[in-house]
Formats: sequence, structure tokens, C-alpha cells
Amino acid sequence: MAMGEFDLIKHYFEQPQGQADDFVALSIGDDCALVSVPENSRLAITTDTMVENTHFLPSISAEDLAYKAVATNLSDLASMGAQPKWVSLALTLPNIDENWLTRFSQSLLHTLKKYNVTLIGGDTTKGPLSITITAQGFVEKGAVLCRHQAKVGDLIYVSGTLGDSAAGLQQILSGKRAVGFDEEFLQQRHLRPTPRITLGQALADIAHAAIDLSDGLNSDLRHILKRSQCAAEIDLSDLPLSSSLLNRYERTQAEQFALSGGEDYELCFTVPPENQALLESRLKNLDVPCSCIGHIVSAFEQKKCGPFSIRFLRDGQPIDYSPNVGFDHFKE
Repeated sequence: MAMGEFDLIKHYFEQPQGQADDFVALSIGDDCALVSVPENSRLAITTDTMVENTHFLPSISAEDLAYKAVATNLSDLASMGAQPKWVSLALTLPNIDENWLTRFSQSLLHTLKKYNVTLIGGDTTKGPLSITITAQGFVEKGAVLCRHQAKVGDLIYVSGTLGDSAAGLQQILSGKRAVGFDEEFLQQRHLRPTPRITLGQALADIAHAAIDLSDGLNSDLRHILKRSQCAAEIDLSDLPLSSSLLNRYERTQAEQFALSGGEDYELCFTVPPENQALLESRLKNLDVPCSCIGHIVSAFEQKKCGPFSIRFLRDGQPIDYSPNVGFDHFKE
């Protein structure tokens, strides 16, 4: 007997009511979920869609696809300093493949459990494969990280290492199998990014602005600059590049991956100098490496480069450098 839409939801995605958290009054099974928000919090909401052949290759495993769909949404919440709580899933399938659905749903639910997040609803329909997740979380009032609050003099930091995901994708596209440590590391960084949730929460009361790096540092930092009406100086010698990336690519190529590759899902944030010591203290307890790569300057100081621009340095000296533009879905 063919499985219908509601049977599919119940069989693969509905969880026992006992697994819902205390803030969920009604979950999967009704027209809407009902949730509560703590009095001193705001609700942070984000939505991302992943479409086959645009965001992921047909060769990706069901397990990796489910993980990445969740992780990229949680990364958005992390960039706001939010605590993830719930997701809803809209899944479009070309057909019902029970083996694929079993692997996808198990990975999705396992990933949600890992980050203490509950699936509270969604939808399924027939069509080309795509996954849309809406993630929601709590953020304390007065402790929200936004893009528009960077100040002149702020230090610019990034978490982790940059460029690994783009290099991993290049290897996957070229058909290169992950046979060694470096290849495995780079490809896993593309397939299984780490949302920096605890870091985002630790930054909420000491950083001015933040963004997650989905489209590349060169593009994403400019979002902060435009919203904050300022400019930046970045020293390429301070870019955090992994040993695996440098083992496989020349530094100039590695820098291009770091600046323009995208899908690292690390956090880029700005911190006033007076909070630097507190930041460094908190980072020791988080075990999340972060690197200072530059600082915010007045837009008027960058007249030669244009407003809201980035001036690149190497070892403290200005250089003429034009990285590739980051990813844009509708860019011709």
C-alpha cells in the first residue's frame, strides 16, 4: 500500500509527546504548533531553503543533507546570540524512497537532539528535491547581536578557520575521494559545518555586531559594514587557515577560498577594544578558536576604496587586492 503524506509524517518525523520541551504546548499533528516564550526573551526566527543542484549535489548522502540543513539554520540563530529551540521542516520529494527517508529522518532527529532542538511541525509535497527549515530560538532582550551595531574602532574577529568548506566542495566537484586526513577534513567541513551556538551566546553582551559566514568573508563582512555605515581594514596575514587547507593549496588560493568561498558557517563579529580581555577569557572556556583579523574604520577613511569597503593589508602594509565576490543566488 502506497504511503500518503500524513502517513509519511507520522512514520518518519512525529516524535513521542514526552520528547517535546516545556515551552511546547502543541506539536506535530495539528494545523499549527503552540509554543511559549519566556518573559525576558524575544523569539528569533530564521528560514533557509536548500535545493538540489543549487545548494547540494545529487550525490550527497541523506545523512549529510539532513545534518547540513539543520546546522545552517542553527548557525543563523548563533549569529544573533540566540538559543535554538524548535524547527519546522518543509520537505519536497520527487518520490517516496523509504530507505532514503529513513536515513534522512534519523540523521535529522539525531542532529536536533544533539543541539537540544525539537521538531514541531512542517509540510511535505511532491516535486524536485528541496528542504526548507524554519528555526526558532530565544534571545534575551537587550543582548541581541545584529549587523547594524558595529562601531569605529571595533576589532574584527572570526571563529574557526576559513576556506575549508570551499576547498572541500572543489574536491567533491572534481571527483576527488577523501582518501587522506586533509581531504577528509576539508570535505567534512563542507558537508558537516559546526554552528557556533555557545560562542554566539557568549558574545551577546560583549560584541557589537555579528554575522555567520555563509557567502564568504568578503561578502558577509560587507553586510555588517553597509548596515553599520562604516568600513574595515583586514590583514590577510591574520586570516585563520587550517593546516589541511595549506597542505593542499598555495596560500594565495587558500586566501581566495577564505574570502570568497562561502559555507564555512563560522561567526564574524566586532568587539570594542575594552572588551577584548573579557572576550579572550570567555574563549578559553569555550574551546572555540577565534582570530582578530582587522578593525572597523570610518567610511570616510576609505574614500579611495569607496564607502562601506574593505581595505586589505599584508603584515600591516596596504596592498592592492581584489578578492572574488562571494556567492549571490541572483548575480548574473
